[in-house]
Amino acid sequence: MAAGGFSKLPNGTVVVALNLPGAAPDGVGGVRVLVHARNRARALTRLRNLGLRAVYLRGNAAPPTPDEITAVLHHPDGLIWRTSRDNAVGVPVGPPELWHPIRTLLRPHTPAQA
Repeated sequence: MAAGGFSKLPNGTVVVALNLPGAAPDGVGGVRVLVHARNRARALTRLRNLGLRAVYLRGNAAPPTPDEITAVLHHPDGLIWRTSRDNAVGVPVGPPELWHPIRTLLRPHTPAQA
């Protein structure tokens, strides 16, 4: 199950943050996705419409930080991601990565032609 959380903004909208696990058995390579929407249900619907069908938000264990909220509010799509910087203990490792638009995560990979 994906960890995540939400923050309700003063204008009534919400920012939802989800930590999605990676494909590796040890969970390395996971991503943190941020969605800005009118409410939590619409935020999850936006992700499901992009093909992330098994995304659910249970509880508020990992809400978005103020920096993450600022990043998603300043993006025109309101839907961004970056790789998770936390290790298994929850301690950040490595330098911070910039946020990417969701289309770069979901674009089909084409094999390089030789």
